[in-house]
Amino acid sequence: MASAESDQGRILVQQRDTKGYTACLELHCFGSGSFRDQKSQHPSSSGCSTMQKDYQNDQLCISKASADMMLRKYPLGSGILFTYPEIATIAGVQGLVVYGLSSALPLLAFAFVGPIIRRKFPEVFVLTEWTRQRYGVVAGIYLSILTMITLFLYMVAELSALQQIVTALSGLNGLPAVIVQVVVTTIYTSLGGFQVSFLTDNVQGAMVVGLIIIAVITVGARTDIDKSLIDSSGLLKPTLLGWQLIYILPVAILTNDFFLSNLWLRTFASKTDRDLRIGISIASFVVLCILVLVGSTGLLAAWSGVWPGDPPQAGSIAFFLLLEKLPNWVVGIVLVMTVALSTAAFDSLQSAMVSTASNDAFRNKLPLIYVRIGVVLCIVPVVVVALRSPSVLRIFLISDLVSASAIPVLVLGLSDRMYWWTAFEVIVGGLGGILSVFIFGTIYYGNATEGGKLILLQNGLYANDWSAFGAFVAAPIGGLIFACIALCLRVGYKFVLSKTTGRHFDVFDRPLTHSHVPAGPMHLDQPDFIATGTDATIRNNDEEGAKFRAPR
Repeated sequence: MASAESDQGRILVQQRDTKGYTACLELHCFGSGSFRDQKSQHPSSSGCSTMQKDYQNDQLCISKASADMMLRKYPLGSGILFTYPEIATIAGVQGLVVYGLSSALPLLAFAFVGPIIRRKFPEVFVLTEWTRQRYGVVAGIYLSILTMITLFLYMVAELSALQQIVTALSGLNGLPAVIVQVVVTTIYTSLGGFQVSFLTDNVQGAMVVGLIIIAVITVGARTDIDKSLIDSSGLLKPTLLGWQLIYILPVAILTNDFFLSNLWLRTFASKTDRDLRIGISIASFVVLCILVLVGSTGLLAAWSGVWPGDPPQAGSIAFFLLLEKLPNWVVGIVLVMTVALSTAAFDSLQSAMVSTASNDAFRNKLPLIYVRIGVVLCIVPVVVVALRSPSVLRIFLISDLVSASAIPVLVLGLSDRMYWWTAFEVIVGGLGGILSVFIFGTIYYGNATEGGKLILLQNGLYANDWSAFGAFVAAPIGGLIFACIALCLRVGYKFVLSKTTGRHFDVFDRPLTHSHVPAGPMHLDQPDFIATGTDATIRNNDEEGAKFRAPR
């Protein structure tokens, strides 16, 4: 679950919009040449050079490249070595399959939502930019803040995972490794920018494949399954938690993926909607296979008797308990590969934090050096929190709870019928979703303190009750309820204002697009127009503007 640089998308848009020519995005397709993605915004734009290869071969190459981009930027950090085996040791096969499907299938949502946004706003390349254009500056800043909070939690999870991996494999304190990784990644990302991050993406993919190969060899050569433990473990039977996860995980992961700007960049870089669908389908299948293979080590650890062990160990380190059967030199190689995987994921998170703060929050008006200094200062609390957060999965779930509150009320604006949905409803609904979790927890536990702890999921996902399930129901549903209350308040205020001042009640007026307004400069005696955001629309807010409004 990592994010990437919106710098690349920003460069693409600046070329297309400010320089007045067609931008061409060259993508290499597994060493078989390249293709160019032509996206013309201006009539005077000059086209890219046309392809000389056969059209069908081009389409295959493009689809593979789309899948390759999605795979490289899907969040496959070292945290997956903890979370998926852990859920297998607790919720069994049912939980593992649900977790794998819930992680892979949400990618398909980008094949549906991406084309909708691209048709409405061709210049958009990340969700925060769409939010700014659809809802306005305040909503854009609000979503940027939530995105940076998510990135902060992802960095915490990555460093927490690294610290636990070093301790599990070497028996040493993992703090020095964490500090070294933070210093090294900060230095080379500051010097090389997002280009270095693109290079380490290849390392990230190679490390995942390498770890899976080693895990397969371990199972084949060193792991002995005790058949008597298969039935006694109960991991083949459905559980209450397993059924709860069918709702919790899809909601959590789908909404959280919307915060990952790297996935949006890859979505909008696709040449056609068809290529996007093919690429995402391939990526979803490969991601599903990888995650299920990694998670199955939790089952194998339980059935071979190495987990829970004596003394009992946490299910999150089941993967590494299997690796203890290997020779020390192999364990050393695994440790190096895992650190490389973590480093590749962490530098992407750092670069994403810089991009989000610079482009989305400050609109490139703040010198980049100050943004980087801010990110470096942010690393200090990241390290502190990571060392005090043993559960990687719980860190991810906190970010999922934030996204489950904010995203449902946000995406309503994708519908043309919801043109009257504004930033006020989005922000109140998102914050109200978090408040709803507190309200639910207070009622459920009968204690406000426990209700506050539920926001941080201090009992984890595996509490033997309905608290986590209720939290992920309260977040989106409560957010929508608060948004509707905000809408009623706004409508009431506008209605009273129109009655007391004589101004037109325009809350439900359908806005006009620029194409409805005659070309030419606007004179001082003409009414002022206010942008509403929907399809780059404009709308007059006074009586004189009634003649410009579309009929209802």
